[in-house]
Amino acid sequence: METQINREKDKKIRGTELQKITPFLWFDHQAEEAANFYTSIFKNSKIKLITHYGPEGAKASGSEEGSVMTVVFKLEDQEFVALNGGSEFEITPAISFYVNCETEQEIDTLWEKLSEGGTVLMQLNKYPFSEKFGWLKDKFGVTWQLMIGEGMQKITPFLMFGGEQSGKAEEAINFYVSLFPNSGIIHLERYESTEDEIEGTIKYARFSLDEQEFLAMDSIREHSFTFTPALSMVVNCKSQEEVNHFWDKLTEGGDKKAQQCGWLQDKYGVSWQIVPLEIEEMISDTDAEKSRRVMKAMLQMKKLDINALRAAYQEE
Repeated sequence: METQINREKDKKIRGTELQKITPFLWFDHQAEEAANFYTSIFKNSKIKLITHYGPEGAKASGSEEGSVMTVVFKLEDQEFVALNGGSEFEITPAISFYVNCETEQEIDTLWEKLSEGGTVLMQLNKYPFSEKFGWLKDKFGVTWQLMIGEGMQKITPFLMFGGEQSGKAEEAINFYVSLFPNSGIIHLERYESTEDEIEGTIKYARFSLDEQEFLAMDSIREHSFTFTPALSMVVNCKSQEEVNHFWDKLTEGGDKKAQQCGWLQDKYGVSWQIVPLEIEEMISDTDAEKSRRVMKAMLQMKKLDINALRAAYQEE
């Protein structure tokens, strides 16, 4: 009983439940516009926080000081972050968002709004696996899979392991599940010999990481995209011990050149940000000098050091 009480207490931050893993979307200059667009479409949605570039962040990113840096927003009570990071990276369909729709009216409305100015990847139609399904890339480059279903998380990140990563979905899922508490494989389907994929690889997998759901699949088909840092997963950590655990495990066999400011690419090409919870409060502090010192300290790090960040924040 005490363990459960402590777990519920740990989940509370800023008056809301703590989301352990937060999708992080990299835009060139459209973060605020995109967040406003998404929150106008989905229910139970809102803009939570907007941060702006200070001198250190502006210098490092090439952005204008005072311009919007990040937008934290909620869609269907699930948290996302959008960043104005520049044109270096581009979001691809390797990670899309699966939306579990309850009614035909809901899926039709979402499809109409999300497809406006975008690109249809699979027409909204009836398929052998669904009465109604469609896949699209919206006008900001984010991809969405819409389907009428039940018993699932409302919006779920969907990872496609293609190209050099094809056939590695099951290995990656087992690896991720081993890192997070309260995790497991919920459902697994494999390709059969009659399908145009490698028999036995993952056709559809549903799994949870610290009680948050994810989806994954393998594909050997020719795709012009793969995982990029433009869509990463932020792991919100309560302690340096947690930061060390996730950083050390996820960097094993990953891209050493892609490690900076708590940001990494794992051995499957998926990008993660291992971040202490208090960093958001520090960087968004109304005291510009405190925020500047923290940002300067963070830009010099790979794995984030909470004590060093606190020292920069509290420096007199």
